[in-house]
Parts: sequence; structure tokens; C-alpha cells
Amino acid sequence: MSKAATIGGPAAPAVPDEHIDPKKAIAFLAMVFGMFMAILDIQIVSASLAEIQAGLSASSDEISWVQTSYLIAEVIMIPLSGFLGRLVSTRILFSVSAAGFTLASILCATATNIDQMIVYRAIQGFIGGGMIPSVFAAAFTIFPPSKRSIVSPMIGLVATLAPTIGPTVGGYLSNAFSWHWLFLVNVIPGIMVAVATYNLIDFDKGDRSLLNKFDWWGLAAMAAVLGSLEYVLEEGPRNDWLQDTTIFYCSIVLVIGAVTFFYRAFTAEQPIVDLYAFKNLNFAFGSAFSFVLGIGLYGLTYIYPVYLGRIRGYDALMIGEALFVSGLSMFLTAPIAGFLSNRMDPRIMIMIGFLGFAAGTWTMTHLTADWDFYELLIPQILRGCSLMLCMVPINNLALGTLPPSRLKNASGLFNLTRNLGGAVGLAVINTILTDRGALHYAQLSENVRWGNPEAEDMISTMTKKFASKGLDGPTTALSKVSGMVHQQASLLSFMDVFYILTVLFASLAVFAILMRKPGAPAPGGGGGH
Repeated sequence: MSKAATIGGPAAPAVPDEHIDPKKAIAFLAMVFGMFMAILDIQIVSASLAEIQAGLSASSDEISWVQTSYLIAEVIMIPLSGFLGRLVSTRILFSVSAAGFTLASILCATATNIDQMIVYRAIQGFIGGGMIPSVFAAAFTIFPPSKRSIVSPMIGLVATLAPTIGPTVGGYLSNAFSWHWLFLVNVIPGIMVAVATYNLIDFDKGDRSLLNKFDWWGLAAMAAVLGSLEYVLEEGPRNDWLQDTTIFYCSIVLVIGAVTFFYRAFTAEQPIVDLYAFKNLNFAFGSAFSFVLGIGLYGLTYIYPVYLGRIRGYDALMIGEALFVSGLSMFLTAPIAGFLSNRMDPRIMIMIGFLGFAAGTWTMTHLTADWDFYELLIPQILRGCSLMLCMVPINNLALGTLPPSRLKNASGLFNLTRNLGGAVGLAVINTILTDRGALHYAQLSENVRWGNPEAEDMISTMTKKFASKGLDGPTTALSKVSGMVHQQASLLSFMDVFYILTVLFASLAVFAILMRKPGAPAPGGGGGH
């Protein structure tokens, strides 16, 4: 019997599964806020990388590792957190993670060179990753099914809103104060979350006997797979993939680690990750949809700032202001998604969500160099609304039919798929932008050459114009024309990315119907176990 079922006087026995212990509800809110901080910090630096690069005297290649190191460490911790939660209890795992995340944030703010920053960000990401899956597992453990229309939109909103508003929050902080405040902003909330969760969480007890069966080989293999995969995906587009020695060796480690990991997952007495959750059809499909949702969440959060910075020349604050619309749309759509989740077939909601994604990215295939806040308004609104319409039913379908004994591990796997989707999406987007940009530049350059009357007239006119201003006319004119061709090639590559995303999201809308509509909730799924 759960503790929640024994509190509340004579009326409790009549509706034991409907009563929610206020203490557990407050603890859950503290956990949600901790997850918000951990996910926010993935993207909070994205609009302020130039400021961090200048402050740490880093190169353009090195500065990308401020995000990469965080992601690599976080994706290793996310699936591991299921085992750790069973080993030491949710209370210890979450409160220690919150405290460690806060300390790592302070270390990031004190970094004086790029090497220190990369190490501190890796620590921050690893420890912060322990907070994310615990929230999803707790939501389906504490609350009865009748309350999931409230809880699912809440955690869905946090999981999607945090990375979306990350550039906005980061832009304001670095502009108003300095880049150090991107990390110092975590300190006071982090201390509050650590104290609250340590004193309020009592959902479960740890089982220290699991340590005797701990699969150290499985852990090493999982870390090798996820770490190598993240590195290859992040660095591959910039370094010509397997032509780079480091990427080549990481790929070998990836293959060997994958074989070892799957072998241990199916043969170890107590595997580090329980893959049998994928036998549940809804969980398998939900994880696949979560993977694609990660592409839409992290990929689009990445590509909009790249466009605004590269084509429009926006600074961190201007990028943050321009991207605020998506976050606002999510916030306003969350209660609507919760309302619909109790009244509409979740598969239909997923279809509508992915079709909304497709409509937004299709609009962006008509991109020009003049697009600004108002032209990006409708695509951002469609993205924000669609994320919530997808996230809520995907969470319910994937985790809502699993028994409590599988929830902790399954929640880690489910969250891992979203982050891996984001990592794969970023790699694919970067590859397309690089390769298609080079291809479009070569094609456009063929039309801007000597022998083309229009090109010669344009260069001649520009040469005279710049010469009249006392500049080196021919050199300045050629530089200007080259810049125009580069810009147009970049625009065409952005349009290619949005076209491919449109096809992907539209295709997923069709596959949503293959999911099985959940019937009765899994035994013991509510209350407060």
C-alpha cells in the first residue's frame, strides 16, 4: 500500500488511487525545476558562444566543445540514472545530482581557459543528466492516471521549453551582465532544489545489493558507445568524417563498444540498461517518435540562431528576442494539450503535431536573406504548438502502459532517444549546410565569371562605385560579389535542410497510426509507490 493511500482520513479507502500526498506533489515540483535547469543548460550557451570564446581566448573549433562536452557527458548519465535510482533511491540520486550540478555551475563560471571550461561543462552535464529521467519516472509513479492530463503537459513543457528558451535566456544574461552569469544563475535555484528534494522525496528505497551484481563491463561499453557516437556526430561534419584520424578511431571504439554493450545487455544478470522495455510496442514506437522529436527540438533550436547570426548578423540578445515566440507558444499550448489528451485519440494528436512541424518547416523553404522576426513568426508558432501536441501523447503512450518496475530504466532510455535524436539531427543539419553550401557555391560561381555579360556589368558598376570612394575598386568589387554568392549559397543550403525536415515530419505523421491506443493503465501505475 502506498503512503498516499493511508493519508486523508476516512474518505481515503474509497478512492485510494486518487489521493495525492501534498509532500510528494511539492517534491515533484522541485524535481521538475531541477530538470528544467539541467535541460536549459544544454542550449543556454548557444547564443553566447562568441562572448565565451572571446572571454576564454578560444578558437572557433574549440568553442563548440562548450556544448559538445556537456551533451556527451549527459547522454552517458541519462540511461545510467535508472540503475542508480534503484541502487541509492530517487531521493539520494536527485539531491546529490542537484548539489553537484550547482557546484559544477560555479566551476564553469570560474573557468579561465577553454580546457577548464570543457572539463567543468562535462562534469556539469554528467551530474545534471541524473535529474532528467527521474522526473518522468516519478510522474508515472506518484500520480494516478486521472491526473496525467495535468502532469504530462507539465513535464512535456519543461522538457521542450527549456532548450527552446535557452538562447533567449542566455542572450539576455550575457548582454545584461557577462557570460559568467550563464552558469551563476543556477546557484541559488540549485541549492533550493537540492535541499527540497533531500527533505521531501520518499517515493522509494535504495537497494544496495544491486551493487554486488553491477555490470562494470556494460557501463564501460555504454560510455564508449555514447561518448564516441556524440563525438563522431559533433565533429564529423567539420572534419570530413572518417578522413579525420580521431574520428576514425572513435568509430572503431563505437563499433566495439556497441557489440560489447548489446552482448552484456542481454546476458548480464543485472544489465546496466534494461532493453526489454522495447518489447512493449508503444514504448518502442514512442521512443522512435521521441528520437524524431529530438531532431525537431534541438535541430530547429540550433538552425534558427545559425541563420540569424550568419545571414542577418544578429548578436546574442537579438537572437534571443527573435526566438522567444516558440517558447511562448509552447507555454500557451501546454494546457490545451493536457485538455485534449483526455478527449482525443493520442495517435491523432501526434499526427496533428508532426503535420504542424511539417507546415512550419515547409514555410521556411521559401527563406530569403531579408527574413526577420515577422517572417519567422508563423514557423516559430507552428513549431512551439506542435512540440507540445506531440510531446504529451508520446510521453503517455510510451511510459503510460509500463509497469512501475520498468519505469526507471525505461524513462532513462526514453529520454536518451530524444537527446540522441538531437545529436543526430545536429550532425545531419551541419553536414547538409556544409556540403550543400559548397555545392550551391560552385554552381552559382559558374554564372558569376568573366564571359558572362551580366556578371561583368555588375562587377564593372561596383568597381566604379568603390573606386569613387577611394577604395581599391576591383578587389573590393570581387570581394563583395564573392560575399553575395556565399550568402545565397548558404540560404539555399538552409532551404535544403528545411525541405528534408518537412519530408521527415510529414512521414512520421503517417506512422503515428501504427501505435496501439493504450487501454487500462499498467497495474500499480498510480498512487505513490
